[in-house]
Parts: sequence; structure tokens; C-alpha cells
Amino acid sequence: MADNIYNEEELDPALVESENTMELEPFVNKCVSIITGDGRNIVGLMKGFDQTVNVVLEDSHERVYSLDSGVAQIPLGLYIVRGDNVAVIGEVDETIDKQLDLDKMKAPPLPAIWIP
Repeated sequence: MADNIYNEEELDPALVESENTMELEPFVNKCVSIITGDGRNIVGLMKGFDQTVNVVLEDSHERVYSLDSGVAQIPLGLYIVRGDNVAVIGEVDETIDKQLDLDKMKAPPLPAIWIP
């Protein structure tokens, strides 16, 4: 059996949480895009997070995709994304993001990955 495969009972939950949250530190005070388990795309300035990956965003908005019209941006302001609903967090290149014409961009809505 490979050395990097673990039985769930062998994992220390505190260690797993610690490793997960340490990887988020470089995103603090940067613009991020979060894909949630229920299929939402939330973009904003990441102000902080905790050990359960709850994420605090400032000046945030949700991007809602549609095949009929462009991408709608719904202002959310200061917003908390629950850690159990975070699927992916990535840094947004703001220079490229500002060049996107979201009104002309058409795409199917994101499907739910899981229901929290």
C-alpha cells in the first residue's frame, strides 16, 4: 500500500484542519473566487478565515451564469462563506478579470457539487 494513503481513523483532525488553513494564508487581502458546494461563484477580497475554513470576504459579489444573458453580478458586500460549503478557492488576477466582458459571456449555471 502506498505511503500517502491513510485510513480515516489514522488522521488527526486537528492536523488536517491546520494544514488546510495554512494553505489559505497567502490569499488574505487578495481578490479570490470561491466555488461553493451548492454551485455558487462568489468573488471578493478575502479578509480572513478560521480553522474550519469559514471565509470572510469584503466587497464581494456572486456571479450567476446563464446561457440566455451575460453573467449577472449580485452585490453581497461583507460576506461569510461557511467552511463546509467551500469547494475551491483561487486567487483572481484582477488585471485579467477587469478585461472580461461579463455582459457578453454566456455559460450554463454551475451545478451543485454537494448539498451542505
